[in-house]
Amino acid sequence: MDIRTQIYWLIILSLAVASIAWTVTQEEIFREPREYCAERSRNCDSLLRRKFFYVFTCEYCFSHWVTLFILILTQFRLLIDDWRGYVLAFFVLPWLANQLMSVYRRLRVGIKHENLQAKVVAEKLDS
Repeated sequence: MDIRTQIYWLIILSLAVASIAWTVTQEEIFREPREYCAERSRNCDSLLRRKFFYVFTCEYCFSHWVTLFILILTQFRLLIDDWRGYVLAFFVLPWLANQLMSVYRRLRVGIKHENLQAKVVAEKLDS
């Protein structure tokens, strides 16, 4: 694959990783399983079990598992066409995905802040 094609795939795959990791660890649709996992990550007797359940509550941790699944599914390799390309992709994909999730989180906070400010102004105007 030429470098432009690899960059294209890197961006698309990191968007997929970010989307899956964010949805599972942050969105309302997975709230109940996430709350169960959060509770189990605090109260399991075994360290291994606590860490297993914690993975489903942390977008950074979960993004690495999603990356592993996507690399197996797509066989994407970055820069080098052997096992080293998989290793590079395994670290670059979740890094980029987490940068995208940080930007998304920041945008959501900004939008929520603006909505609250608008609500306060509207309430002041109504009174």
